[in-house]
Amino acid sequence: MATGYFFPHRHVLGIDQLSPDDITHILNTADSFKEISARPIKKVPTLRGHTIINLFFEPSTRTRLSFEVAAKRMSADTFNISPSTSSTTKGETLIDTARNISAMHPDIIIIRHSFSGAPHLLAKYVNASVINAGDGAHEHPSQGLLDMMTVKEHKGRLHDLKVAIVGDIMHSRVAHSGIEGFTKMGSSVHVYGPSTLVPKGLEQLGAVVESSLPDAVRDADVVMTLRIQKERQNDPLLPSFREYARHFGISKKILALAKPDALVMHPGPVNRGIEMSPDVADCSQSVILNQVTNGVAVRMALLYLVMGNS
Repeated sequence: MATGYFFPHRHVLGIDQLSPDDITHILNTADSFKEISARPIKKVPTLRGHTIINLFFEPSTRTRLSFEVAAKRMSADTFNISPSTSSTTKGETLIDTARNISAMHPDIIIIRHSFSGAPHLLAKYVNASVINAGDGAHEHPSQGLLDMMTVKEHKGRLHDLKVAIVGDIMHSRVAHSGIEGFTKMGSSVHVYGPSTLVPKGLEQLGAVVESSLPDAVRDADVVMTLRIQKERQNDPLLPSFREYARHFGISKKILALAKPDALVMHPGPVNRGIEMSPDVADCSQSVILNQVTNGVAVRMALLYLVMGNS
């Protein structure tokens, strides 16, 4: 494990709370844990005797499973709570749910919720460490970290890169964490999407808002596309998926504008033929599955680091 640096946070609620040194330490720690997943017996006793609760109020495959795998590989006791099995279906508030869970003395609570700020609220009412696994359209810190880990593995650095993020910026917590993280580490983030899905004020986060897809992608070191989040759109903000694919989807022709060794990334799930063409999703530049692999290592690192500060 990485040593020589004290991780100062009891909770991980967003990239905005992390300094460049914090991010570097998390990624170094994740790199040291990654080897465990390649062993014949994928288990270490690091968190034996500790209790971790996955409190997911939104559907999730990759994130929930990744946190659960990370906890189990570190020998923690894990329990999953979903909306259908929680007392919120009976009218219980999140605060009361938090207090009842806290009374069972878990060590870490991992929460995904549709409302921005839910993990911050939870952290005020529990004794456990809280990790944000995605809150509304606000942040998804572990995804931002695993994306940075993937880029650093392939590029050898996180500074002086052009990162293009294309798609539904408005509803994407991944985009917000990515903008925060990559700009903190010294890279330039260029965003593009339908005008109805690009919120105002992104420049204040450090992003460059482009006026065309070619401008966003041209000479990029990283091209990241985002899923169109229909579940967060109260009113239709797109004419059709066909129109979106034509004007905003990443094709081989568009990808050719980026640097020859540009990475293709997506937080998943990928809507093939909409956000990117199948030949882009499966091309040699795609590191989408590497992102999934690194997700386990990053989440192992977060569990380890917050437990050291509990």
